[in-house]
Formats: sequence, structure tokens, C-alpha cells
Amino acid sequence: MRELSLHILDLAQNSLTANATRLDILIRIDHEKDNLSITLADNGKGMAPDFLKSVTSPFTTTRTTRKVGLGIPMFKANAELTGGSFDIESEVGVGTRMTANFVLSSIDRPPLGDMPSTMVSLVVANPEFHFHLEYAVDKEAFVFDTEEIRQVLGGVPLDTPEVLSWIEGYIQEGMESLHGGA
Repeated sequence: MRELSLHILDLAQNSLTANATRLDILIRIDHEKDNLSITLADNGKGMAPDFLKSVTSPFTTTRTTRKVGLGIPMFKANAELTGGSFDIESEVGVGTRMTANFVLSSIDRPPLGDMPSTMVSLVVANPEFHFHLEYAVDKEAFVFDTEEIRQVLGGVPLDTPEVLSWIEGYIQEGMESLHGGA
């Protein structure tokens, strides 16, 4: 995938399929360490140890419509292509956490892409789901949390067009306030 936000969109679907009710997306840029870290953590059904060992293989998938699964293997490969690393942990009944570390200055690092649109896509398709996005640059952070937004809206659905437009602008402004995007 050409943008990391598209990886995030794809991998978020794994959490939804795993019956998670919450997904934390943590994006951290550390210029001093020359690192871009992306963590996705959910409270889904988790993976058995045997399946977890093979999940980074493109020939491992739970889908019945095809025999390959490319989301996790491609995410891992993109991180490692930059000289970075990938780690995944999962516990049955608890959830899954994966972290990809990219060398920030690597010419092989895909751009972050359009995170505001990615988050809007996730919310519009799953308006009752709890999404938590934390975007940090060096020592400052911006947080978007659908539970906080729901409390403020007092019953107005998140997938209302005006709310979705506001969400996109809010995330865009929050990310840009840190450094102008990634």
C-alpha cells in the first residue's frame, strides 16, 4: 500500500472482524530517534498462539473468500524495508496489539497519508464502535476519541453528515497543529 493510513484502515477491519468494541490507534513521530511508530491495539477475541506464530505469512488468513492475507505481512514488510521493526502480541479473549516502527527518514517509508479521511471512513462504517486515535509528534499529542465525542453530542449519531464533516476537520486541524501533518 502506498500510504500507511490505508494499512491502518485495512488492519482496523481485522479488529472489527475479531468482535472488538474498541480500537486504539497510536501514531508517534520522534524526530530525535528518527522513528515513526504505529500501534493498533484492540479488545477483540485475540489469536491462539499457533495462529499468532504464522500471522505474518501471506498464506495465513481467516477469510474464506481467498487463501492469502496481506494486511499484516505487508505492514510488517513496509516497516522492515525502512530498517524498522514489527511486533505483534495477542491473547485469546483479551485482544491483539501490533506495533510497526519505521525509520522516519528512510526513503522507503510510505507517507502517513490521509488519517482524517481514514478515521471518517472507519466511523461512518462503524458508528457505534469506540475508536481512539492518539497522534503524537515529539512531546506533544492530539487525541480523538469517539466516546468523548458521543458524550458531547448527547445522542446525535456520529454518522450524521455534519458530524462526519466536523470529525474530519477536527482531526486535520489537530494533526496540523503539531507540525503540519506527516
